[in-house]
Amino acid sequence: MRDLPDDNNWIPETRRAIGNRVRTERERQDLTQELDVLAARIDRVTLWRVETGEESKLGTLLRIA
Repeated sequence: MRDLPDDNNWIPETRRAIGNRVRTERERQDLTQELDVLAARIDRVTLWRVETGEESKLGTLLRIA
């Protein structure tokens, strides 16, 4: 098991990294946020939260994937 830092700064950093990957992949596939939210059956605010690195549920990430 890898060692994690003592502080929790890695959590928001990792959420932002995931959000960046979601946005990058959406843009690579030439999808607008509107098309992505329709395909994933989530609302636009939820996608925005994921892409900006706010807390999101695992189920939401699975829908986007």
